[in-house]
This record gives sequence, C-alpha cells and structure tokens, in this order.
Amino acid sequence: MTLRFAPLAAAPLLLALAVSASAAAPKAAPKPTPLPDTVRVAMVTELGTITLDLDAKAAPITTRNFVRYVDQRRFDGIAFYRVMRLKWGEQPNGLVQAGTRGDPRRALPPIAHEPTNVTGVLHKAGAISMARYTPGTAAGDFSILLSDMPGLDADPNATTDDGKAGFAAFGHVVEGMDVVRKIYDVPLSATLGEGVMRGQMIEKPVKVLTVRRVAVPAPPAVAPAPIPIPAPAPPPSAN
Repeated sequence: MTLRFAPLAAAPLLLALAVSASAAAPKAAPKPTPLPDTVRVAMVTELGTITLDLDAKAAPITTRNFVRYVDQRRFDGIAFYRVMRLKWGEQPNGLVQAGTRGDPRRALPPIAHEPTNVTGVLHKAGAISMARYTPGTAAGDFSILLSDMPGLDADPNATTDDGKAGFAAFGHVVEGMDVVRKIYDVPLSATLGEGVMRGQMIEKPVKVLTVRRVAVPAPPAVAPAPIPIPAPAPPPSAN
C-alpha cells in the first residue's frame, strides 16, 4: 500500500518545485518599441529651449540611446559644462557640451559607435553628436555644434583609429540656436579642466531642466492641382 500511494504523496512537492522553477526562470526582455524615423525632443535649459530632431532612421543605435535617457528622465537636472571655442574661421566656431559626466545614478551602459561614413549624418552647424573617449564608450554626454566641423566626421584615410572612427552625429537643432549661442557665450573658468579641456569648463554650468519627446508637426496638406478645362472649340465657319 505504501508503494502504491507514494507517487501521489510526492505529487504536491513536484508541483511546488515546478511552480518554483517557473517563477525563477528569467523572463525575456521586452522588445524595444520601434522609433519613428525622426524623434523630436525639447531640451528646456535655464537660458531657453533647444528643440532637436534625432535621426533614428540613419543612426538608430545612437538615437535610441539618447531617447532612453530622455524617457527615463536621466537628463533632467544635468548641465552644459563645457564650451570649446575655436579661434580660427568664421565665428562662432566650436561647440557646447552637456551630459551625465559619468554619474552612476544617471549613466547607462556605453553603446556601439555609429560612424558618419555609415550614417551620413555629418557634423554641420547645429548638429548634435555623442561625446566619448575611445570609439564605443559613448554613454550620456553630447555636444551641439555652432559651426561646421568636418574634422569630427569619420575619415577612413586618417592615420589613427580615433580619426578613422570620428564621432557619432545623430540629429540637428530645429529651433533654439540662439539659446545654443547664449550657452557658448557664458563665462569660462581659467583654471578648471584638465589637458586640452583646461580653460573650456563653464564657470557656472547651465542647467538643463527637462528633456522630453514632443510631436513632430505634420507637413501641411498640399491642395491637388486643378484639372485644366479645355477651351471650347470655335463654331464652324459659314463659308
């Protein structure tokens, strides 16, 4: 009798183990929601609002990374902390830089590098581009350009790996370049910063209050062209 009922007695234990194993099994991460080809974000700073269009079609890895920071509110409260002013060429010439600066409370893992010779998104005036150390280390810091800076584009003929890779531009300013210029013009510290960044650090960093996605306005409807009506034929001649 004991042998006959032993499997039945063990059944609850087996069921419990099965349920426990099922609960412990890791769940597959949800697939990210596809992004539209263009993602528009509004960056509200102490000096005004900068609106950017991010090119998710051409630079999907870089754009999705930036959007994760936006959607998770990781950019709220960061600051523009650096201005690079180039003394040559048409002025203003250079860039402004902002981001998480490696803050572990804000930073997400670094992303794969998307070079400009692959994306086609170049470092023109108004472009937004990821800051990094070596290629593949970009995370939560970015620059906005005041001028065309082709030296930041990927150059397959460069003599260094860094020059060959260039930096990853992934969008551009559509409104608020006047605000970018205000940030560019703020006082800099003569002592802060190390190496080439010494003298480029903002004395009083410009705070970013919020960064949010906003809708891209639909293009205006185009009225259909009128169908031409042929002129009536002249009446036949009496002659």
